[in-house]
Amino acid sequence: MREKNPSMEFANKTALAYSAVCKPLCQELGLPQTAFDILLFLANNPTYKTASDIVEVRHIKANLVSVNVDKLVHEGLLTRCPVPNDRRKTELLCTEKAQPIIQRGRALQEAFFDRLLNGIDEARLNVFYGTLEQMGRNLDKILEGEL
Repeated sequence: MREKNPSMEFANKTALAYSAVCKPLCQELGLPQTAFDILLFLANNPTYKTASDIVEVRHIKANLVSVNVDKLVHEGLLTRCPVPNDRRKTELLCTEKAQPIIQRGRALQEAFFDRLLNGIDEARLNVFYGTLEQMGRNLDKILEGEL
């Protein structure tokens, strides 16, 4: 019998629970989960503005990004703008029409994380966040070849 990997199981459960929480809103809005995720990713992370950023950071397959960006543009939720110094790149910008969806999505995300962290006291959360910060610094060092 294979042993369970707790971190893999946690990541999988988190993704499944988040999708389950998003499903009613996505259905109401008529948006596929991937389109919803792309819209909120762009809104919540303004330094990432291109389809290749979404592929690289969110690990969504390029064809799915392309199809869903097209849908979001067609529905008036995103616009494509050429990057002035690089004609090969196009920035994806959330429109004013997207703002009510983004607000609802952010509220949903906040409520999800409140539920996820339910029952964890402030002291434990501080240790957890501190641990994540240190792990982040260690990852940076590993990527820079220092550790």
